[in-house]
Amino acid sequence: MIQRFTHLHGKRLRHPFTGRLLAVITDPLVERDLGTGAVKVTPAHSHADYELGKQHGLPLVSVIGEDGAMTAECGDWLQGLNRFVAREKVVSALKETGLYRGMKDHAMALPHSRSGDVVENLLKSQWFLRCEGMAQRALEAVESGRLKLTPKFHEKTWRTWLSNISDWCISRQLWWGHQIPAYQVSVSGSCDLGKDGSDALWVVGRTEAEACRKASGILKKPEEEVELMRDADVLDTWFSSALFPFAALGWPRKVGDLQEFYPNSLLETGSDLLFFWVARMVMLGEQLTGELPFSQVFLHALVRDAHGRKMSKSLGNVVDPLDVIHGASLQDLQGRLRDGNLEPREAAIAVEGQRRDFPQGIPECGTDALRFALCSHRVQGDDINLDVATVLSSRHFCNKVWNAVRFTLGALGEGFAPRTPEEVCPSSPMDRWILSRLYHTAADCGQRFREYELHLVTSTIHHFWLHNFCDVYLESVKPVLQSRDQSRILKTRQTLLSCADLGLRLLSPFMPYLTEELWQRLPKPDADSAPSICVAGYPGAGQLAHWCRPADEDNFLLAQEVVRAARALRVTYRLTRARPPVYLLCSEPAAHRVYEEYREPLQTLSLAGSLELLPSSKGAEPPVGWVRGRVNDHTEIYMDLQGLVDPEAELPRLVSRKKKLERQILELTARTQASGYQENVSPRARAECQQKISSLRTELVQLNQALESFGRMAAGLGKPPSAADE
Repeated sequence: MIQRFTHLHGKRLRHPFTGRLLAVITDPLVERDLGTGAVKVTPAHSHADYELGKQHGLPLVSVIGEDGAMTAECGDWLQGLNRFVAREKVVSALKETGLYRGMKDHAMALPHSRSGDVVENLLKSQWFLRCEGMAQRALEAVESGRLKLTPKFHEKTWRTWLSNISDWCISRQLWWGHQIPAYQVSVSGSCDLGKDGSDALWVVGRTEAEACRKASGILKKPEEEVELMRDADVLDTWFSSALFPFAALGWPRKVGDLQEFYPNSLLETGSDLLFFWVARMVMLGEQLTGELPFSQVFLHALVRDAHGRKMSKSLGNVVDPLDVIHGASLQDLQGRLRDGNLEPREAAIAVEGQRRDFPQGIPECGTDALRFALCSHRVQGDDINLDVATVLSSRHFCNKVWNAVRFTLGALGEGFAPRTPEEVCPSSPMDRWILSRLYHTAADCGQRFREYELHLVTSTIHHFWLHNFCDVYLESVKPVLQSRDQSRILKTRQTLLSCADLGLRLLSPFMPYLTEELWQRLPKPDADSAPSICVAGYPGAGQLAHWCRPADEDNFLLAQEVVRAARALRVTYRLTRARPPVYLLCSEPAAHRVYEEYREPLQTLSLAGSLELLPSSKGAEPPVGWVRGRVNDHTEIYMDLQGLVDPEAELPRLVSRKKKLERQILELTARTQASGYQENVSPRARAECQQKISSLRTELVQLNQALESFGRMAAGLGKPPSAADE
């Protein structure tokens, strides 16, 4: 093929219809093995061809006008014809002259507008901004640390874009936008030429009067003789947006808001706008004000639909935040699609997608739940797949917080005199534990906020409210509040209020409406004069440091092992309302002391009728009617089930479950031992499989213990363990 065209290198060909001479050029841009290896070049109608034409000095010949009709450059026989009609006429002319070689299908990307019309590239006079110097200063700002990008991996993209920047076309031929402040100058109705005689004279001014003065000075003519015609083009939207940090504050007058609020500290935006908006704000900010518009940029991930697809009107998969906030029926969602501008085929696909994703519509979740759910994703990493089920879970969390505060208000009663956190000194084990957990929650939130790890802030707050305060502390203090010990009740009330008050403050940035409503109902100490939670102090580690008790937290972690073991026995033996007696047998003196200290909350949280502690007797079998569970290496738990379960009815169920577990373990184990398993299965999948096998084996051990206990229970009744038995 190369040999076939070698004789044409450097030659010129004559156009068969216009007679114009066409240069034959060679360039590595052409894929010589694709097709014939020879292609036409139209510098006036292709971005790639334009750059190629500049390299080889090709003329710019425009053959299509702005109305889509052919120009005079094509000859009289085509001038004025529609571009598509002209192409058919050219094919006919080639056939008539015997130059037609044939036609083949060729797949290619064809740009088109929303109307479906094919887009043609045309040459237009445009305004350009030279960016090289500004880009170098923007690069230096990041390299020197004056500008910090978070996450840090975006710095590579920043360097790539700004190191290879080209002049920026800032003019647009649109109806709306900031009109370019450029004026074409004429005198007595004729256009004066520029100094090089190649173009009209243009001047730029903030106002028409300023432009007129400039033109008068250049032409040495009185202002009265100068005529101006403003360019009809508007500025690129991103250029206007790049001016926002200072233009919105009164620039160029460095007074008032501009003096007080510029430069700013932090910009938060989507990672897809790093070059289009962020880089251009930085370049224009330094160029026009001499300062960076901000010192930190926090770039969050993009929100996509539940399946990871980009939300697009053309796909019909856009989730309207208002629908998540207020709720929407499936009929309403699909009605909007049908009333939109989607093509019938695309609308039908989108309707089916909504039917699968939202068979019952979108439930009402509220603003706070939506915000909390979005911030619960790792916004510095992968894109956020918005699943309404996650938002609904956040709404349920709102209900949990509401009920916890309502319980607290009921426990406080009338006339309660609250104290400040600095005045609260807990004495009971559970008070010390929950306030120490509150301290660590506040400390973690402060640290994660500084690192912009919002998902870790939300998970920390969620864990405190749900798993520390609601599930553990509130349940543990109910017997205290029902007792007659007024001193303990008063201290418990103060701890409840401290947790509710500070817990709401921690949550308020994510759920401002819920927390404001609840916080206003809480009693406040006289020293707290904040009118709203929005302006109340955010809890910090320094303020709560006197509550930090790591030893108490470690002790309660040990005590919680008893609770988990007791509840596991209740699940295994399907206990619901019954509160059987429980005994703990412990061989470790230090652990024994911890269990003794937490005896009352352990009994409450284990749902036990009573809880006794005994020294351990290794190898001792539980008496008939009692079941045994393992707490840890040095502690066992015994639970009296006499009269609470029917062994003969439970045994067949447990045997059936045991067979199913054994079958699952065998199948999974065989899969891991199959040929090629290590090579063909990902490490993550292998780890998940091993975890599943381990979980099934643990359940099987518990099941065997239950079968053994039920077998003995079916044989007869016995007595609980006692100190005498030891």
